[in-house]
Amino acid sequence: MSSKVAHYLQEHLVGEVMTSTDARRYFATDNSILQLAPALIAYPRSENDVRKVARFTWQLAERGRVIPMTARGSGTDQSGAALGSGIMLVFPAHMNRILELDTKANTVTVEPGINYGKLQQALHTHGRFLPAYPASLEYSTVGGAIANNASGEKSIKYGNTRDSVQSLRVVLANGEVIETKRLGKRELSKKLGLATFEGEIYRSIDTLLEEQRTLVERLESDVVKNNAGLDLFDIKRKDGSFDLTPLIVGSQGTLGIVTEAVLKTAPHNQNTTLIMATFDSLQHLQDCVQELRDLSDRPSAIELVDGNLLEQVHELNPNQLKDVVKEPFPKAALVVEFDDGERQLKKITKKADKIFEKYAVSTRVATDPEDQQHIVKLREAASVLLSHNEGLLRSVPIIGDGGVAPDQLRAYLEGIYSLLKTNNVKAAVWGHAGEGTLNFQPKLNLGQVGDRQKAFRLMDAYNKLVIKLSGAISANAGDGRLRTPYLESFYGPELYGLMGKVKQIFDPYSTLNPGVKFGTSLDDIKEIIRTDYGLDHLYDNLPRT
Repeated sequence: MSSKVAHYLQEHLVGEVMTSTDARRYFATDNSILQLAPALIAYPRSENDVRKVARFTWQLAERGRVIPMTARGSGTDQSGAALGSGIMLVFPAHMNRILELDTKANTVTVEPGINYGKLQQALHTHGRFLPAYPASLEYSTVGGAIANNASGEKSIKYGNTRDSVQSLRVVLANGEVIETKRLGKRELSKKLGLATFEGEIYRSIDTLLEEQRTLVERLESDVVKNNAGLDLFDIKRKDGSFDLTPLIVGSQGTLGIVTEAVLKTAPHNQNTTLIMATFDSLQHLQDCVQELRDLSDRPSAIELVDGNLLEQVHELNPNQLKDVVKEPFPKAALVVEFDDGERQLKKITKKADKIFEKYAVSTRVATDPEDQQHIVKLREAASVLLSHNEGLLRSVPIIGDGGVAPDQLRAYLEGIYSLLKTNNVKAAVWGHAGEGTLNFQPKLNLGQVGDRQKAFRLMDAYNKLVIKLSGAISANAGDGRLRTPYLESFYGPELYGLMGKVKQIFDPYSTLNPGVKFGTSLDDIKEIIRTDYGLDHLYDNLPRT
């Protein structure tokens, strides 16, 4: 990128612009196995700065010169969505504020660069919280969570990020700003009549949804969470209401750049009951999870760690699981949380006990915060594996973000074990069992050609497994670059082609995070794999799962 571009932006933005080699090197990696250096880094101080960058790139694209824009939070993304070869817009430096806390409406308005953990702390002082928080909340941003439609341990009860987002301010590809929220028929009619890019988007999307209604309805599935591609299903409802918010959430900066969000909060109850249950049968595990999900007062978390993980953690750090679970380790353990009121807790715990009596080998109930910390250590045991290196072997995030319907949990686990055994990789699985989303990170040395080839064999086998089980290849977070090559085989050419048309409507010159969700092949990924994968961005905090 020429120095003229940098000089122009330095002159017109209030925020800083950098082109130094060390800054570009730092932003060339996120928490994925990929590496792609930006040409320029901009730290916007306001929405107006973002508008100026977008308007500038649009005008250049009109003249045939395309410079990509990538929005970035704290770079914790494991799919390569926070990487780009053009202008990197970094939000945590300045656009990191709580703009309004509405205690009557129970909403909070924030800028995208705000740290998720700090926002959570502020909400706790008012007895509220954002329930869809990811495991990385202490070192990730709310903007990143919105981009990925992130979910976490409490999503089984409260939903994912999309369920918490009430409205957004979004900078479009040409620099226009729109506010998204659910519109009635009259409000939609006004939008359809606008002689602006916004009006063009509303007209085009509305027409597309009407013409392809049958195709869009195919997006409804039994999978609890699906972040693959774009969410076209909930834009236009049967009552005629229309909202672009569900589409923007989870789109990973490919349709617009979020500059402000209004989020719904939930009551925060610190008095919880934690139950640890162990199982010697994967079928019993699945049956237990399904019955827990069917409770009228659903648990606020159903977390899984398997016996392989317990054994490996015990080998590395015997004290991690001391006084929590003993050898011989079970096939799997669940950590189940209930966060209802005190009277309800007693009633619902009794119902849960009956379920555990049928399926579990043992249970342990904790209501005292100190006792609960022991059980929490079990839930967080995977962090020991993630941060442990065996020589040049690293736990690499290449697979394991998919999800299946809860009645496929056993088949999912058995399929994962089979593909890991076939590729001579140690098994260790954990995740949100209540939603059918599991994680595992094989230890590989990406500096070796053989292990890079193995990585691609694992990715192919894993995505085929999830598709075979009618699951979603992206569930906890977004596709990024890593899973983009598999989207067409997941959705089929018709549905994926429809999503491509939506991308074209919002981003005709492909300036918004190109290569994410569209336009990346497996060969493209092979070109940008970094051979020295590490957790450099995360060591200020213990990397979570």
